[in-house]
Amino acid sequence: MMNGPGRVSPGSAAPAEERGCSWLNIWVFLIFALSIKAAIVTLCLLVPFCHSSDQPSALQQQFSEWECDSAVPQGTDRGWMCCPKGWRRFQGSCYFLSPDTMSCAESAQNCTGMGSQLVVITSKAEQEFLSKQKNQDMQSDNLYIGLFEDDVDQWQWVDKTPYNATAAFWRKGEPSNILDENCTVIHVPEVTLNNWNDVIPTRKHHRICEAAAVIV
Repeated sequence: MMNGPGRVSPGSAAPAEERGCSWLNIWVFLIFALSIKAAIVTLCLLVPFCHSSDQPSALQQQFSEWECDSAVPQGTDRGWMCCPKGWRRFQGSCYFLSPDTMSCAESAQNCTGMGSQLVVITSKAEQEFLSKQKNQDMQSDNLYIGLFEDDVDQWQWVDKTPYNATAAFWRKGEPSNILDENCTVIHVPEVTLNNWNDVIPTRKHHRICEAAAVIV
């Protein structure tokens, strides 16, 4: 019912062109929403770590390139274990062998700055793995690990893991307890599994940083 030229009374149907525009707007909105969802899904596939329930670790915040494989521990519903590109994975950890050398304190700070720590060795298997690792440009140098002497004969891992002298891998005659030798290195030239050596912290050596692998 028309109340006047070009006017529609309350309750009467809207013109056909207005109804058509309304349906068109809905379809445009749905297409736009689906496009956004598809883009998010694609991003999640390309960037491992797109899980809304997870907070990114310090390691994830430092690196943009990752290498992943499907070696996942039992009991998880995720399909990949990832380390930053260039790091080496063993079991549930990622390891970085530095190409440059630093003092003991600088090495610890460098690892922390990458969202990791100087390596903490907790098993014979891990010691065997690390003893076989070597950078191509590393001829006969040492690698700092995260074991420090707080006091005389009081050794402490950087993450406060209890130190077990019976599960340590010191070279024969080490630790020597020489004054100021309160940092620990893996002695690269040593061919046996017992290759830890206490050193003066100002000496510059390579380092091994460790962080938990990211499971996605």
